[in-house]
Amino acid sequence: MLSRRSFITTTGILALGHLLSSCGGSQADLRVLLLQGSIPPQLLKAFRQQLPSASSLDFKPQGQLKELFELLETWQGKDGENKGLLADLPKIPVINPPPPSLSDFITLGDGWLTDAIKKELIEPISIDQVQAWDSLPERWQRLVRRDKEGNLQENGLIWAAPYRWGTTLMAYRSDQLDWQPRDWSDLWDERLSDRISMVDQYREVMGLTLKKLGQSYNTQNLDQVPRLQRELFNLNQQVKYYSDEHYLQPLVVGDVWVSVGWSNEIIPLVRKNRNIKAVVPASGTAIWSDVWVKPKGKEGSTELSQTAQQWLDFCWQPQAAKLMSLFADAASPMINTVDKKDLSPEIINNPLLLIESAIFEQCEFLEPLSKIAEEQYIKLWKEVRNS
Repeated sequence: MLSRRSFITTTGILALGHLLSSCGGSQADLRVLLLQGSIPPQLLKAFRQQLPSASSLDFKPQGQLKELFELLETWQGKDGENKGLLADLPKIPVINPPPPSLSDFITLGDGWLTDAIKKELIEPISIDQVQAWDSLPERWQRLVRRDKEGNLQENGLIWAAPYRWGTTLMAYRSDQLDWQPRDWSDLWDERLSDRISMVDQYREVMGLTLKKLGQSYNTQNLDQVPRLQRELFNLNQQVKYYSDEHYLQPLVVGDVWVSVGWSNEIIPLVRKNRNIKAVVPASGTAIWSDVWVKPKGKEGSTELSQTAQQWLDFCWQPQAAKLMSLFADAASPMINTVDKKDLSPEIINNPLLLIESAIFEQCEFLEPLSKIAEEQYIKLWKEVRNS
């Protein structure tokens, strides 16, 4: 999931971000750098209305998760570690503008958490004063409890605050197929030979294959799944394109009939194109989540300000859950705690957002792998792709 990014261009959020920015951004009561399109303007407006009129907010969008992670590295002086000679070049203000001031929160994808913790780019969040934390479903609490190496730990520190999530979906051309794909096993159907595109992510492709075989996305020992290699080779023969950026374009023009990719990119496409449908695979799929993290600051600065606490608490309120799920092409972690009679028909009637509970129970986050397991995955993936 490390390459997942949003291509949504939302002029509304840019305008609202400008509106909420104070004249002196570094002096704002709350400074947030967020993934562009991940928070709807309606939600920011509702939060602003709950604060005293004198409160100043500074919300700034960034286009990609990669840019946000690099900002964390810049703030800790680690951005030049892997850039070779480029790190020694003089900084030209127009080309290399100074980074924004250290924020209270910044968006990361859950797949970036392990690296951010290991590199000491972020610090644990003191959640004691955020009452809504106790209402957050256990699945999301577990996701962000980690040890200092970034591994899941039942009683670990809280390193992030999840605020939206989505899944990996199968999108398909209903005008080209006289049948409807329903589960991962359909990708092996000979009628789809050379008619599939999918994201170029080994955890996603190998994970859905493991799911087809009745295993977990997070299987640690691939040697215990003897059929995996053969199934991967067969699937690879079916796939026409792998791409993180362009996997949907072939579907739009009809060059492929099925695409596997991320819900925040597929849902708006389904809404705009009546010939494209999508489905959450019946055996379960991968879940991704965008989270707030606290950049590592100076000594003694670990406590959240009152406004920062209010922001986290607000993100987990029913009002925010409804606005997020309605306007952001993703769901709130709190969506299943909201009374259905309070949800709009657009949410209730969208099975890509309000996922059937039996299927949702089988969905999984992509959890960190052990070093040995990761080497196994990468080795097998290279063998498949080079076949």
